[in-house]
Amino acid sequence: MESTILTKKKSTAQKNIDIIVGDQVLKGARPPMTDEEFFELCRNNPDARIEQDQNGNISLMSPVSYNAGNFEAEILGDLIIWNRKYKLGKTFSPSTLFVLPDGQKRMPDAAWLSNEKHEKLPAEEREQFAAIVPDFVIEVRSPSDDLAALRQKMTDAWLANGVRLAWLIDPVGKKAWSYKPGREPIFFENFDAALSGEDVLPGFELNLPEIMEE
Repeated sequence: MESTILTKKKSTAQKNIDIIVGDQVLKGARPPMTDEEFFELCRNNPDARIEQDQNGNISLMSPVSYNAGNFEAEILGDLIIWNRKYKLGKTFSPSTLFVLPDGQKRMPDAAWLSNEKHEKLPAEEREQFAAIVPDFVIEVRSPSDDLAALRQKMTDAWLANGVRLAWLIDPVGKKAWSYKPGREPIFFENFDAALSGEDVLPGFELNLPEIMEE
């Protein structure tokens, strides 16, 4: 997932913030964005993938490359096939926005939610940007993504808000990490292993060498 960051500098309630897009700086462009304004921004730009972190910073997600798009599709496809077999929950595409408990608004490259959580979500909220935490997420690194920032996102966004299992997959460096609360990330090097869904997605495995062959 490739991104451009709009960085919100620290400010007081009386002072407008700067918005930075690459090397472009808009001085005192606007006050911090409210939830309503953020959701309106998303509605007005339905083809854009937009995220917001816990500090209010805005990320615009640009289209991915040919290879990256194929890689993401293969991974999501495997997750869908597993879920159709076991029928334990719901799968979600990269276009799905999740509103997290600490105010972050995030769009993973793939996500899964248990039936138990899904059934507790009111029907009207299913037609909106739902305030719910996935049980499982996958983030795929694109060539322009900063790996350190993605690793921080796994802990500060996903695990910090209650995700039970999260995978960070780096096809650029042929590396992967499996994150779970209460333990150090499990590191996989050279794409020579299969990632396990463990007790969160029982029976699900992602064979990294097979995906790379695609």
